[in-house]
Amino acid sequence: MARPAQPHPTPGELEVLRILWDRGPATVREVMEALPNERAYTSVMSLLNVMTEKKLVTRKPEGRAFRYTAKTLPNQTEGKILGNILDRVFEGSASALVARLLEQSKPSAAELDEIRKLIDDYKQRGD
Repeated sequence: MARPAQPHPTPGELEVLRILWDRGPATVREVMEALPNERAYTSVMSLLNVMTEKKLVTRKPEGRAFRYTAKTLPNQTEGKILGNILDRVFEGSASALVARLLEQSKPSAAELDEIRKLIDDYKQRGD
């Protein structure tokens, strides 16, 4: 039995999305050439077909090929993934997520200052 498609991008799909976000619309060959690890053309084509079915990308015919475009912006995709993790793993607790993130990433003093600034900015906006 086939595994059901995940609603969020897999690591491989995120890798392709990053290429499309950085470079803009691309063909299978252009994506394949931009990937850091060599992959077969048919593997990249299959991945993009799955991504089209999952509505992560759109495609338009271009000659005998298709040109693929990311359907969302990076911050939208990141927000959906993070929201899923927040709900599923941390039961909606932002403080639990941030505590675990700080434990895992061990941010530098400069990063901690930037995090404090982001929190202060968030408070001032009143979100």
